[in-house]
Amino acid sequence: MVTAYDASRFVFNKLLTGSLRVGVSRRTLQVSLARMAGISTADMAHRMVGEWIPSPEAYDALMNTEVSAQALDKPYPFFLASPLPSAIEALGEPGDWQAEWKWDGIRVQLVRRSGHTPYLWSRGEERLDGRFPELEAQAMLLPADAVLDGELLAWDEAAQIPRTFVSLQKRIQKRKPSARLMNEVPVRILFYDLLELDGEDLRSQPLAMRRLELERLLAPLQADNAMLALSPLIRFDHWAQLTGVRDESAAHHAEGLMLKSLASPYQEGRRRGDWWKWKIDPLTIDAVLIYAQSGSGRRSTLHTDYTFAVWNAEGVLVPVAKAYSGLTDAEILKLDKWIRAHTLERFGPVRSVKAELVFELGFEAVNRSARHKSGVAVRFPRILRWRDDKTAPEADQLSALLALCRE
Repeated sequence: MVTAYDASRFVFNKLLTGSLRVGVSRRTLQVSLARMAGISTADMAHRMVGEWIPSPEAYDALMNTEVSAQALDKPYPFFLASPLPSAIEALGEPGDWQAEWKWDGIRVQLVRRSGHTPYLWSRGEERLDGRFPELEAQAMLLPADAVLDGELLAWDEAAQIPRTFVSLQKRIQKRKPSARLMNEVPVRILFYDLLELDGEDLRSQPLAMRRLELERLLAPLQADNAMLALSPLIRFDHWAQLTGVRDESAAHHAEGLMLKSLASPYQEGRRRGDWWKWKIDPLTIDAVLIYAQSGSGRRSTLHTDYTFAVWNAEGVLVPVAKAYSGLTDAEILKLDKWIRAHTLERFGPVRSVKAELVFELGFEAVNRSARHKSGVAVRFPRILRWRDDKTAPEADQLSALLALCRE
């Protein structure tokens, strides 16, 4: 039985050691603050997006119902798609859905309101001011105030398709790009949604209406060299036809398809049912585990961050990917025990281990990269399975990855 004295002593020790932590989800906080302010949860979620400096003034602005989020020049919470959980036919009538390419770039909102400089807001909750001045300049040509949702991409002007994510990284890393870099790596935003127009929040309107307004808004800017462009819709009459189109994703430098209900409002976060991502099967390699590091949070006592390598032409293992997901809890416990028993060296929190275990990794793309010792960078690596049927010498060669490179 825990007494009041025991509980007080527990709290005292937590305060003394600096280990007092209260976990509250963002959604719980939004709901609680919305009730206090007497506004909707959606409005509070909107108010909480953007730059935040803890201060009495910031709190007053957050809770003041007489000041709108638009007046505070806030972007909107992003609506995220979920992986398609079953056969596409389970979605029902094809005519109730819209299909688009799933691009591999940076999800952004373009915020353009009177009295404020246009800016780009990334899904990673960062303003990209100054990094893409050509896009900010073209945003001034929009015929009305608006907030648009789309994908920022490095663009191949000749082929009129996106370039690789590695190409885009060259621009992201430069806060003030040179004229030469802007010429070498042109960019474009392909927009697929309109969240606000002339101060009116359109998110509760159906997607079909928002898309129509988006097309009207961007129509005056459309040309072969338009940097603010529409993400094209994929026309289809039946699901089998769309299945064939999905197989062509790689030719369009896309990761697959996006499927969106034409009746869907624009929600916050990952709300299942209206927006689905239907990605193509990942590329795969068999790689050797060479390093392991402790995780964070509840897994801080376990080794859950892994580095994998493949064989180069000289027969040496070179690192090609880090992965943090894909194993079951039981596999993590088993692997952690093996790592502790087979550690060769320690480098702070990192352990090098005997090159014995093979894992199948999945990833979306692979590109040449001078920043990596292996000469390649893989996109979104994750563990697909533990290959206990293979030995380290049977893992893949670096040449197999190089053959898959797009650039």
